[in-house]
Amino acid sequence: MSDLSVRPAGADDRPVLERLWLMFQHDMSQFREVLPFPDGTFRSERLRSALDDADWAAYLLASGDRPVGFALVRGLTGQGRVLNSFFVVRGARRSGFGLRGVREVVARHPGAWEIAFQDDNLTAVRFWRRAAAAIAPGAWTEERRAVPSRPDLPPDVWISFKA
Repeated sequence: MSDLSVRPAGADDRPVLERLWLMFQHDMSQFREVLPFPDGTFRSERLRSALDDADWAAYLLASGDRPVGFALVRGLTGQGRVLNSFFVVRGARRSGFGLRGVREVVARHPGAWEIAFQDDNLTAVRFWRRAAAAIAPGAWTEERRAVPSRPDLPPDVWISFKA
């Protein structure tokens, strides 16, 4: 698994992104104590925004013809970008695809960036610190911010840098 493509996702990619979204939300549910809706789905307004809102962008990560993940970016029309959601399927993790994917997405939108993750997601903690160090060596910051409307949850960790 050495080939990776990162491309903007379009309307034809919606079904693939919706299936990847379910996997992403399943993984994240362990850190946010979220259960699926009765029909087995999760909230998906961020995915809809990434596909339909001009201030957002969705990217599909693929290895050959196989989808391996996605990236959702918001804040395209403002001063700073937020990597709102990022996911690599388990079978493609630890292959270098994640870091390569993040680098490619960030390179498409130069400027200020922010990325949030949870302290108890140890894999994400290691990955995002490594990614920030690779993209902005010695020039990134980390802070904790309360989760809006969820005082019951621990704060999110936010990494900020310029690319």
